[in-house]
Amino acid sequence: MGRTKKIGTAGRFGARYGKKTKDKLIKIEKKQRMKHECPSCQKKTLKREASGIWLCTKCDYKMAGKAYTPK
Repeated sequence: MGRTKKIGTAGRFGARYGKKTKDKLIKIEKKQRMKHECPSCQKKTLKREASGIWLCTKCDYKMAGKAYTPK
């Protein structure tokens, strides 16, 4: 996966799509990949398993949520 120092993970798109679009993508991906609070055990262990599917790594609680954030 391509990366650059300035643009991070959006560097995989190279010179295409423009900086504003890549900045929006970076913002969404940062929220998506961080650990969120589990509604069951209240720990920050909820991770995205697939689009709209969230899994707690501690208590194995699986829930449906939004595509990029659980709430």
